[in-house]
Amino acid sequence: MDSINPWYGIIVILFLFLVLYAVPTSKILERAGYSKWWTVVFFIPLLNIIAYWVFAYRRWPAMERSLN
Repeated sequence: MDSINPWYGIIVILFLFLVLYAVPTSKILERAGYSKWWTVVFFIPLLNIIAYWVFAYRRWPAMERSLN
């Protein structure tokens, strides 16, 4: 039997990370009224923690539109 190439594992981990983390984050940001591109910020260590706190306490554009 051939041994499993380690690149397969890396590709699977990256795919799972994108599907289980990036897609839901982009959907949440879209519903909150922000651009999906903010998801890129959540891939940067330490900046993602700051971004979560900022998004948690800022006014969401989607809520602003619903109030008007």
